[in-house]
Amino acid sequence: MNYVNLIGKMSSEPRFRTLPDGKKVVKFSLVTIEKTLDKKGDFIIKKDYHLMSAWGRWVKVIEKIKDHNVSIAVEGKITSRFYFEKGKRKHLNEIEINDLLFIENSSYCKKNVA
Repeated sequence: MNYVNLIGKMSSEPRFRTLPDGKKVVKFSLVTIEKTLDKKGDFIIKKDYHLMSAWGRWVKVIEKIKDHNVSIAVEGKITSRFYFEKGKRKHLNEIEINDLLFIENSSYCKKNVA
């Protein structure tokens, strides 16, 4: 089973593309933060950045976001692909969004979520 749940903040401006077949895709980074305690009781903060991709209706939703520092919860799956850059084979993992939920009282949520 390939299933991912993440809660974090959008950490980059979304990049929108229209493919030759007319499909639209948006990509952005999501930062997740994990807080743990060390032996002294001090917080250790670990940040992870995840490449996200969304298709279909989620492209339209993300296009309407004015504040890209919004907290979201996403459900999706990990996708992997290979590509060539300067003659070298590269590997890329990203999270393909199946569902998205705004979890912060951002201006977008107040104005656009019914």
